[in-house]
Amino acid sequence: MLPHTQVSFRTSDESLQRLYDTACEKCLLNLQMFGPDQVLVEGGGYEKIWLETQPMGGEMYAKHNMTAAMNNQLLFMCTQRQDGRIAGSIQCMPDGTVEAQFNKFQGFCFPWPALNMYYLCGRDAEYLDQLAHSLEAFDRYLWNTRDSNGDGCLESWCVYDTGEDNAVRYGDAPVYCTADTPPEGYQIVPMASMDVMSFSYACRDTLAQISAIRGDGNEQAWRAKADAVARAMKDMLWDEARGACYDRDKNGNVVDVLTHNNLRCMYWGSFSQEMADRFVKEHLLNPDEFWTHLPLTSVAASDPAFRNAPENNWSGQCEGLTYQRAILALERYGYEPLVTKLGKKLMNAVSGGGYVFTQQFDPFTAIPSRVSPITKCPIPLDSDEPGQDAYGPTLLSVLEYIAHIWGVHMQMGEVWFSLGSGAPYAYEQVWGDHIYRIESDGSTARVFVDGAERYASPCGVRIITDENGAYLRTVSIED
Repeated sequence: MLPHTQVSFRTSDESLQRLYDTACEKCLLNLQMFGPDQVLVEGGGYEKIWLETQPMGGEMYAKHNMTAAMNNQLLFMCTQRQDGRIAGSIQCMPDGTVEAQFNKFQGFCFPWPALNMYYLCGRDAEYLDQLAHSLEAFDRYLWNTRDSNGDGCLESWCVYDTGEDNAVRYGDAPVYCTADTPPEGYQIVPMASMDVMSFSYACRDTLAQISAIRGDGNEQAWRAKADAVARAMKDMLWDEARGACYDRDKNGNVVDVLTHNNLRCMYWGSFSQEMADRFVKEHLLNPDEFWTHLPLTSVAASDPAFRNAPENNWSGQCEGLTYQRAILALERYGYEPLVTKLGKKLMNAVSGGGYVFTQQFDPFTAIPSRVSPITKCPIPLDSDEPGQDAYGPTLLSVLEYIAHIWGVHMQMGEVWFSLGSGAPYAYEQVWGDHIYRIESDGSTARVFVDGAERYASPCGVRIITDENGAYLRTVSIED
């Protein structure tokens, strides 16, 4: 029996309230039935669940709907092939049948959110065993197939392996790849990939955490295997002089494009603290590269491969999905105040764009890119055609940033009470038998657990407790 969840957020900031209410309302449009199972699809014209978005998206939506959140994990595990490969996407066909699609990896935002669901659903041991089996099998599949030249670095074989649609850096690479043998005759692929190496790291890192939970004695072995992947990735793809990772083409040549994929590596945890610090300070916060008027371009704005293309294109514009991944990526390495800054910038962009939740934004104007929800092609300014809206990663990013700035978040058995400054507000999270609540006048906040006031603090910090409200630590979320 999954715990009941429910969220309430009320603020005197009228724009923020409208943003929150609109995001909640539009998320409901993305709840669909895949056969007998309710799931949360990506939305905005994308009617499947993709491995790069929907396990993560489902876990974030667990605050509102545990059934869909859990199914967004289970469907990928239940449809996993015997050789360990996990579907890149799953689609519900017109006749109601569900089809698992193995023609790309389509990213891998799965291990961490799937593990957090273990805590969120009440520590189900059978679920944990199923997750461990799934991750171990997929990691084995990666090393059985994706190190085709035996150099110890896993490869991307097609554009959709890393979900970078229309990315310039992929050159003439195929969009899909259905085979388990490397493609031939292309300029770039098979490409030694920081993403795919991080897939393996994330599997092994999560398996180490699962072993610690089980107490099965295998934690150190999995930790050593994860560390070996991180070392190999750094040795082969990290440029010490430039403070960033770069992929390598099939001939071992550097694909000399400075990409946001370094931030993805931080999401998976495959960077050391020193690597993360260098990328953030030298590149992410550089206004000529990633810290544009609206930050988080897909490719550094100063890079020759940058394209400010409004259609579905990972060569330049700011992506809602990157904002979604940035939360965990930055919090893993102690950049909580940066999460607060990014969240406010995204919220201002969505509010300023008419509360429309699109996939991409112009990094120089922060204007949402107006495209067709079906073709993802730009819509002329004088057209009455309705543009893309209710794109899930942008919707969930807004809700998650609100929870991480002014709300309650459940993470790996902890409860995070984020006491952001600003207008007065109240945020309440129902989680099974518990009710967690924050009441704030904008400068001072009070924390309640199951109706009893437990803590009071000036705003600008996050108070972290266990599930019963026992104090663990405090971190700053504002500079």
